[in-house]
Amino acid sequence: MPEAVETLDGWYCLHDFRKIDWSAWKQASKEERQEALNEFNDLLTGWEEVESNRNGSVGLYQIIGQKADLLIMNLRPTMEELTELENTFNKSKLAEFLIPAYSFVSVVELSTYMAKGKDPETDPELQARLKPMLPKWEHICFYPMDRKREGDNNWFMEEKDERGRLMYEHGMTGRKYAGKVRQIITGSIGFDDWEWGVTLYAHDMLQFKKLIYEMRFDEVSARFAIFGEFFIGHRKTKDDLNEIMGV
Repeated sequence: MPEAVETLDGWYCLHDFRKIDWSAWKQASKEERQEALNEFNDLLTGWEEVESNRNGSVGLYQIIGQKADLLIMNLRPTMEELTELENTFNKSKLAEFLIPAYSFVSVVELSTYMAKGKDPETDPELQARLKPMLPKWEHICFYPMDRKREGDNNWFMEEKDERGRLMYEHGMTGRKYAGKVRQIITGSIGFDDWEWGVTLYAHDMLQFKKLIYEMRFDEVSARFAIFGEFFIGHRKTKDDLNEIMGV
């Protein structure tokens, strides 16, 4: 029988997508809107302090298109911490004006293909990849994905060495975009409806299209990949919120 590949698992991750209820937001008083923004600023400041202590990371993004308006991405050492911060945010004043659009629960993951015999507890490169600080790059692209389990194209029935070969070739395509695109791969088997989440960062949004298009021709993608919805957007800070939410 094909052999499962062990994974190295790091921080837990929550992608929290929200739509803005503009009708309700416009009907609120100026004082009520400012109270909501001030409270969220305090929440975001607290999350940034966690990041400064390297006990997690946070990113705020404005999403393009009708699927969502905002993305809050948080990473933490435990799932309980993610649950607590999500619950706290849901109780906030700003959350009263936001409609949940989509969420993705996962854990930062590296396969042992990528570890190459390194010790994940001591190797600084592996530690940085398993406990990543979210890049302060201008743009983000997120999508979930599965591997096919159909007839001759059943990923989980391929031999371990063959899967390793396919993933190595896939990785070589990605290396062409070093310095142009950064990625965080998270595993969600048993956590969410999809098997993996891919979060990409770039300063030039066109690089997302170029990379993903080229990767479609890799054998591992052409034969085995199933993609979910794509979300793209721009990195924002709490200083941008007044402009985003201004009416």
